[in-house]
Amino acid sequence: MKTAALVGILLLPFLSLVAEETPTITIRKGEGVNLSLQSIGGADGAAVSKVLKNDLELAAWFSMVDAGKGGYVVSGNTTGGVLEGKVVDRGGSTVLSKTYRGSARDNAHHFTNDIVETLTGNKGMATSKIAFVSTHSGKKEIYMADYDGANVNQLTRDGVISVSPALSPDARKLAYTGYQSGYADIYLIELGSGARNRIVKFPGTNSGASFSPDGGRIAAMVSKDGNPELYVISLGIMGAHRLTHSRGAESSPSWSPDGKEIVYCSDDAGSPQLYRIPSGGGNPSRVQTGHNYCTEPDWSPDGKRIAFNVRGGGGFSIAILDTQNGSTRVVGSGNAENPTWGPDSRHILYSNGSGLILLDVPTGHTTNIVSGLGKVTEPTWSR
Repeated sequence: MKTAALVGILLLPFLSLVAEETPTITIRKGEGVNLSLQSIGGADGAAVSKVLKNDLELAAWFSMVDAGKGGYVVSGNTTGGVLEGKVVDRGGSTVLSKTYRGSARDNAHHFTNDIVETLTGNKGMATSKIAFVSTHSGKKEIYMADYDGANVNQLTRDGVISVSPALSPDARKLAYTGYQSGYADIYLIELGSGARNRIVKFPGTNSGASFSPDGGRIAAMVSKDGNPELYVISLGIMGAHRLTHSRGAESSPSWSPDGKEIVYCSDDAGSPQLYRIPSGGGNPSRVQTGHNYCTEPDWSPDGKRIAFNVRGGGGFSIAILDTQNGSTRVVGSGNAENPTWGPDSRHILYSNGSGLILLDVPTGHTTNIVSGLGKVTEPTWSR
């Protein structure tokens, strides 16, 4: 275990102290809400204002307008690590009032999420974390950052291949595939303490961990029986249950939000295709996507869509399957790989090789989140 090398970078502000008061919430669902942001007052006002403005713009639920023109006005005052945040409507009625305690960034992130929930009824993404693989150190290592690409930290310093990171939904744990033993095994890092353990070490290859929605289990590929098969492994008692029995190779599991199903990739029928299987065991069923080469599925937190990679035109594109009507559409192309949904079920993070791109699915707008770290791949996103 390399705890000493991890402690310094793992004491991150994952668990900031947030509001003590219960916010005044009025749900007003909608998109394109006109919003004015007044400069936040106080000693940390400039820092909070900058983060808050970026968060609200990335959220993409709002039309940011000049003061006096918005349907709602965001304001606040901050001092000594305390932010008093407030949102009023055009008539002057308070729709959100809350106090936040923590760092300037954390306070702004939490305020943003409450604004999103209050004015749109949707879940915010501003407090979430991301992890990814980077070759910046010369080796494939795992890195972490805030959802907007700030506060990048190198998480592993193994000096060997470290790939396939998976953040737990609450961002308290990270599982990844490491080769410290000379073979592919799955390691689990407790992000608060830096403790690391090798949790899946069957003979053969153990890779591609994916956390269940409750964080108590992982789905992973295990080849101890000779062929890469899909297993579900309980973290508490470390029991392993085999789900698939095929001649092909399984990969890239992703859980449904209710934890009852897993979507994954298999080449059992020849080319890689998507399949669904009950997480407790049963028969898999092929997912009809309309594409003949499908990989890297990721189920949205609201359960309504599955994002995945399709190949064509000399590269990979991102497609989205509507789980309710079965329709599929391509939303990102041109070297777009490893799609992962954000907690708001609106944004997708993907790799273009040199960095990470944040895609707003409804509008198609993209934002470069991570760059300048060598080859960047395999993003994962907490929920």
